[in-house]
Amino acid sequence: MLRTHTCGEINEKLVGKDVTIAGWVHSRRDHGELMFVDLRDAYGIVQVVFDPKVNRDLHTKAHELKSEYVISIKGKVRPRPKGTENKKIPTGMVEVLADEVTVLNKSLVPPFEMDDSVSVSEEVRLKYRYLDLRKPLMQKNLRLRHKVVKIIRDFLSDEKFIEIETPILTKSTPEGARDYLVPSRTNIDKFYALPQSPQLFKQILMVAGLDRYYQIARCFRDEDLRADRQPEFTQLDMEMSFVEENDIFSICEELMAKLFKEIAGISLKTPFPRMSHRETMSHFGTDKPDLRIKSLELKNVTCLFANSEFKVFKNAVDEKKEIIGFNAEACADFSRKDIDELTERAKTQGASGLAYFKIEKDKVASPIAKFFKPEEINKLKDAMKANAGDLLLFVADRKQIAYDALADLRMEIARRRGLIEKDVFKLLWVVDFPLFKYNEDEKRWESEHHPFTACRIQDIPLLKEGKFESILARSYDLVINGTEIGSGSIRIHSRELQEEIFRVIGIKLKMHKRDSDFS
Repeated sequence: MLRTHTCGEINEKLVGKDVTIAGWVHSRRDHGELMFVDLRDAYGIVQVVFDPKVNRDLHTKAHELKSEYVISIKGKVRPRPKGTENKKIPTGMVEVLADEVTVLNKSLVPPFEMDDSVSVSEEVRLKYRYLDLRKPLMQKNLRLRHKVVKIIRDFLSDEKFIEIETPILTKSTPEGARDYLVPSRTNIDKFYALPQSPQLFKQILMVAGLDRYYQIARCFRDEDLRADRQPEFTQLDMEMSFVEENDIFSICEELMAKLFKEIAGISLKTPFPRMSHRETMSHFGTDKPDLRIKSLELKNVTCLFANSEFKVFKNAVDEKKEIIGFNAEACADFSRKDIDELTERAKTQGASGLAYFKIEKDKVASPIAKFFKPEEINKLKDAMKANAGDLLLFVADRKQIAYDALADLRMEIARRRGLIEKDVFKLLWVVDFPLFKYNEDEKRWESEHHPFTACRIQDIPLLKEGKFESILARSYDLVINGTEIGSGSIRIHSRELQEEIFRVIGIKLKMHKRDSDFS
């Protein structure tokens, strides 16, 4: 064998034994008579010693070793001299006294060190990706992903799921993002689409009677980059027949609890809390709230300003817009520069501006305070539960614009003031999403989630009545610390209901002669 042990296996149990190890030269240190090389492989790092008193030729040869050379070492394991131990690493109590070295491959001087503590620009990291992947953090991430996937597979297998791969080359589907297209060589002017997610095949497999299946699926979406998503990503896709929401929640919660326990040693409390979409939006301005923030909840105060002398608020009420804000407790010390920065952030989310009131001991400081009567200010303070030292921030605009701006501002203030709990994980189910959303640009209704999502049984009559804005979906999101990590829904199993949904969102149906022969 080229090696008898990995670098990470060299420990006190091997003292006095001959070993052969191989890896990359992580560093070389010349201490005069003694030469030290830290040898690194995928499993750890170990110190190798070249002693001229034992082998002077070998000691001379060690001077030729440079960073990232790939070498093989034969030698004997011995304890490190007292006082030189390194208890921070598993191999730090021993070293290998070299009696033979073989250079397997030389290296040019690398553009950066293989050390996580060294900051390297992303451009350089990606240019030298093969070097970047040698770094301990990157290796750890890849092994972590492997462990996560293995736990998922073992857990779902025990729960009677089977793993099925669905095609990558498929047809375009009417979902939220654009498809990537692949031209067909054998069918001129025809294209395949790469799947945004395996929606079509889910229906086929369920109809075929496959009761529980899953896949670790590749998904492709031709959309702008996000902080938590790139054009090509992987998701766990699960399907179950004859279930309700609680069955799905239970399986997912057990899986998440197992992952957190086995990966991070963290015990999650189940069941996870649930909150309706309407609640999350009204309290936090987003459907993926970070529950680690205990304050800064939104408050709609539109009704207080129906007769306001402040034109911005009065016009907003007349135009059926909303006046929404939150109390940034103990933030009245924000400078004008701070507030100007917050105002610019609000504008990037579409807001026309940001109104503010600083609550001081005996007055309210604000450029717009003069437009409000004392009783209006008092009602506002009561509604916002404001005390001296607080800062009240408001956006007057269409509801979704106000929500977007304020959700961003509350996260920014929470970061600035250290209001986000550290080292905790807050999980939440968001439920009762709207089934449809109205596309203002195209003047039509479209699916909030996707066209196969079922609505609540009690809301089916609203389809016939055309009250699309009031219909709630049987869909759900799983959110961790403000990031949506899971999403799904109960599927439509009634042909009549599916056809009605298609008609609402403008999908034309093609009837086939034999359609009625099968159920």
